[in-house]
Amino acid sequence: MKKALQHYHTIIRPPFWKSFLCALVAVLIVLLPPTNLAKSNILDTFGKFGVKDELELGKKFSILVKSRMPIIEDPEIVSFVSGVLDRLQEHIPPQPFPFEVNVIVNDTLNAFAVPGGYVFVHTAMLLEMEHESELAGVLAHELAHITQRHIARRIEKSQKVQIMSLVGMLAGAVLGATTGNGSDVASGLMTGSMAAGQAALLNYSREDEREADHMGLIYLTEAGYNPKGLANSFEKIRRRKWESGSNMPSYLSTHPAVEERQDYLADRVASLPKELQERPENDVRFKRVQALVRSQFTDPTIALSYFAKQEQTPMVLMGLGIASARINKINDAAGYFDRALKAAPKDYLILREAGKFHYTKGDTNKAIFLLQKAAVRNPDDLMTLFYYARLLNDKGDTTSAATYYQKILKKLPEDSEVHFFYGKMLGQSGDQFNGHLHLAYSALYRNDAKKTAYHIKKAQALANDQKQTTALELIKKERDERAEYWK
Repeated sequence: MKKALQHYHTIIRPPFWKSFLCALVAVLIVLLPPTNLAKSNILDTFGKFGVKDELELGKKFSILVKSRMPIIEDPEIVSFVSGVLDRLQEHIPPQPFPFEVNVIVNDTLNAFAVPGGYVFVHTAMLLEMEHESELAGVLAHELAHITQRHIARRIEKSQKVQIMSLVGMLAGAVLGATTGNGSDVASGLMTGSMAAGQAALLNYSREDEREADHMGLIYLTEAGYNPKGLANSFEKIRRRKWESGSNMPSYLSTHPAVEERQDYLADRVASLPKELQERPENDVRFKRVQALVRSQFTDPTIALSYFAKQEQTPMVLMGLGIASARINKINDAAGYFDRALKAAPKDYLILREAGKFHYTKGDTNKAIFLLQKAAVRNPDDLMTLFYYARLLNDKGDTTSAATYYQKILKKLPEDSEVHFFYGKMLGQSGDQFNGHLHLAYSALYRNDAKKTAYHIKKAQALANDQKQTTALELIKKERDERAEYWK
């Protein structure tokens, strides 16, 4: 394997001095304190659009997406995608910012990364890929756009533009005027002929795409994935485009043509040692996540039809149970969950989903039994802990429930459902200030401006110390950041 990687480096790795210089600059940016950074000549390397500007643009764009599009909070799904990103990130040059990944419920094939380290993946991308290496290939390509600063450099070449205008341009470039489910995202943000003209600068060039393909293949291979994953993902996206006529992501619609880029990548992969080309695919967790996404976030009737045609594995039975429950076929769902549990009695994910099902249909004792077993199998599964906390609260043990809610919110601070049930419990137990505060956060993350304002007002009337005043200032600041996109 070591010899194979050495051969691979000689074929597609760029000259060492370029990688070293890039890494050195990134490390210096991280190490220099902010006050020195502003005065340092290192900023000259990045032009006038510096790291601080990238971070601001990325953060505002992330807020825009979260305020307009449905974001998945299921920790099983998010942690899987984050794990793929983390695995790739270990093999990219050091960056001056951390990466954050979000999964968007959307049936268009897309994934994109923006300056500042924000990465977004559509659920369709998770479902259409056959192997984890293909999803990793798409993410590696997107990471390469960030590490090579393709968007940032284009902004530097343009005339001075305000950050808010850039957010709108970026929305138009990577999201389009509308999303796959018809939600208007970019409208109203990209206004005026200047904005429209400047937006063209955010489209990737032929050279950008070729470089992202090249570097993405390097990142993918060094992360231990089968290098065929990138070209194979392009083929699946191209086929989906042909079959459905759906919109193609910007990185596949720009020059050079998809077929040419597939040939280019295939030639690169063919030049690699056979042990790299024949790396085994490990898709066990990927298939589990696909079953969750399909059963929970696609049309349940279509999901049932899909699962009915598959081999009746424990995961497929679980998917049938989840989808059946969503259309109130309770007896069918119970039967599928029973069969899944019989086939895989120690699988924490099946235990979790079965426990959720029995809790929602009112069988508390069975739910407790299943959720406790799930927690033993995987004590870090936050969804299990969330439903267990709700059960504890129902039983009157609010102290233990609060401990679980707090643990979950440390990992999922923007989960509206957790804030809702925690806030409701606090209010009912007499802590009116924190009850309204968490209900305000719940409404905020659901993008419900009216209820956010209502609960903030209620909490403000109850605030009686500096700690509570500070907590109010924090939520108002976050409210104001999102309010820019609620208009």
